Amino acid sequence: MAFAPKPGVLEIAPYVGGRASVPGVVAPIKLSSNEGALGPSPKALAAYTAATCDVSIYPEGSAQILREAVGAAYGLDPARIVCGNGSDELLTLIANAYLRPGDEVLFGEHSFLVYKIAALANSGVPVSVKEKDRRVDVDAMLAAVTPKTKLVYLANPANPTGTYLPFDEVKRLHAGLSPDTLLVLDAAYAEFVRRNDYDAGIALCLKHDNVVMTRTFSKVYGLAGLRVGWALVSPAVADVLNRIRMPFNVSIPAQRAGAAAMSDHDHLQAALDHNTLWRDRLTAAIRGLGLAVDDSVTNFLLIRFPGTPGKTAAEADRYLCEHGLILRGMAAYGLPESLRLTIGPADACEKFLQVLTAFMARP
Repeated sequence: MAFAPKPGVLEIAPYVGGRASVPGVVAPIKLSSNEGALGPSPKALAAYTAATCDVSIYPEGSAQILREAVGAAYGLDPARIVCGNGSDELLTLIANAYLRPGDEVLFGEHSFLVYKIAALANSGVPVSVKEKDRRVDVDAMLAAVTPKTKLVYLANPANPTGTYLPFDEVKRLHAGLSPDTLLVLDAAYAEFVRRNDYDAGIALCLKHDNVVMTRTFSKVYGLAGLRVGWALVSPAVADVLNRIRMPFNVSIPAQRAGAAAMSDHDHLQAALDHNTLWRDRLTAAIRGLGLAVDDSVTNFLLIRFPGTPGKTAAEADRYLCEHGLILRGMAAYGLPESLRLTIGPADACEKFLQVLTAFMARP
């Protein structure tokens, strides 16, 4: 091939997002992508609409509007914040900046698919580490570290399992890494967690130069369509990422909406209360039908189906789709017996339970 890509690229299985449609089904309910159940804050929508007056003008290049808003909200130096077109861009930029051919990238076996894609796109070596009961195993991760390990991606909480690592375990993982290995804490679902032993990693980032934390506005803030994310990094990493990111990578309307979303504490609390209520209700009801669900700290549930003919994940998926409900199949994540359910609006949750109950009651 005359114009062959660099090694690794053709090994990538293109990322496929959650389905949004079903052939022959009008207006299906999408519960496949972990989007916010209550949608965006009215303040965020108003800020977005107002900012459309400025769309003929390039954004200020460093996303200063959003960096200052994030800094004010968390008490952080805006100079240590880098914004991106979703946290996906930031996760990829880190790999683009620091991976050399042959460098190893560690992540849990059921982790977000972008980690492997970022490694292969940079001719790196993805290293999938066995998990224990669908939870990252710190001992196994440390045992997999070699002198070639350059990046360690840790989704905490994890997608698609909904599990998390207590902060003491995160610190233990970091302590076992060399100073020239970067620990990337993907905290996309951090806002949902209500556990005393959890921490998203801000203090760890501020203390150690080889720790990065990424966050997103796509989940609890309901701005998935705008693609807005941010990362907390050391000054040295900020300098590197700002050299290689695309100019003007976060639009003015997206920045304004993100800043306004963080200021709407009432809407955020309503979203969190809704999620806690329905997460607990759905978990209990699904288990009551005889299906397995791990305890989740996020806005989604991983439902495990038996291999019994008539009751498998694939058959459940078809039945749910026929009744206008779209979940996410998990075969690409090494969990073919599972479906991932986004906790949606109340009426969607109620319909899901009705349809799943009917599926499980079939002969």
